[in-house]
Amino acid sequence: MSDAAQPSAAEVRAAAEAVKAALDRHLDAVERRSGQDDPAVYAAFDELAAAAEVYDELLYDTYDEVTPFEIPGSDALPAYAGPEEPSALSVLIRRDYTVAEPQRLLHQAQRIADLDPDAADEATGNGADAAAVVGTSVHAALGVLFGEFEPDEIASRHKEFGLEEGDSTLWVAAADDPAEPGEWLSAPFDQTDPQRVVCRFDVSAVFDEELGDDELESPDHGR
Repeated sequence: MSDAAQPSAAEVRAAAEAVKAALDRHLDAVERRSGQDDPAVYAAFDELAAAAEVYDELLYDTYDEVTPFEIPGSDALPAYAGPEEPSALSVLIRRDYTVAEPQRLLHQAQRIADLDPDAADEATGNGADAAAVVGTSVHAALGVLFGEFEPDEIASRHKEFGLEEGDSTLWVAAADDPAEPGEWLSAPFDQTDPQRVVCRFDVSAVFDEELGDDELESPDHGR
């Protein structure tokens, strides 16, 4: 940063005062909260996070110093702005896996294909004889596995299938009316309004790392 663009000491002091004011507003919102998901608390949290981020940047640019706070990323949800009494809802789930043991996956899929060849052929979706091709194709094995078991069962037995869990998230979003049959199947996550997310539950190794380092955690986790 050039000297011309260097923030002044007064700007840093003003940013610090903004953080103090945001802290007071956040505490006041927490003390007056009307329930577990009070939008006023989330709004105050977002304001505090924004003020702290500005102060952190100015402090570093001016004095080459940092704060001890973990500033939440840009994926934080905005305050809830949906109906208080939703008549419909959508549950969005994403779970990531790594194929940690391909041979274990292939073995399990082959066993399924041998026991029920017709169902396995349908699961592969390519008209091929799944019982014959699973032994060499991870792609076919995954089709057989997810065609046979519900996602929750795969999640509970992932190690048995040679998979390793990654991040996962579950969003519950409010809706005014149920969707029409087949309306969103081609793009199931594109029409979700973050301001209509009633609650959100995230699972990630990063939270364990942050807690281990005594860092602050964003309330998106378990929101």
